[in-house]
Amino acid sequence: MNNQFAQTLLQSSAGFAALVLRVPVGLVLAAHGAQKLFGWFGGYGLEGTGQWMASIGLEPGYLMALLAGSAEFFGGLALALGLLTRPAALVNAVAMLVAIFAVHIGNGLFMSNNGYEYALTLFVVSVALAIQGGGRLALDNVLLERVGGIGHGQRAAI
Repeated sequence: MNNQFAQTLLQSSAGFAALVLRVPVGLVLAAHGAQKLFGWFGGYGLEGTGQWMASIGLEPGYLMALLAGSAEFFGGLALALGLLTRPAALVNAVAMLVAIFAVHIGNGLFMSNNGYEYALTLFVVSVALAIQGGGRLALDNVLLERVGGIGHGQRAAI
């Protein structure tokens, strides 16, 4: 991996604010993904979620459930850890856009009517993390030091 690409992908000067966004949102997304993939937390697993997705026109349903569940579960864990924060956030932002327009948009804004406010909130946080990166206390910093060839002292000077 060349240094410029590693810096663009991993470097962040977001401080601790990114941590405050990453951890709870990442864990919430991971839990939603676990519902889709494994049937945990009252979810329906891949089969049930796939059947539901096919019923609303997202076909093939099983593949769509696998993609959405993987984006949320693995992307959510990556966000919580600050590991490849920008790609994980981008994948989750796309998943939330699909959720908004395929499921919630016709129900209005509010969650009480199965509206899009929650998915929109997750989308906005994901976009913010894609822009600013993982910030402090993110595994991206360790990767940057190892893969990008930038030491801690050099990163502080940038």
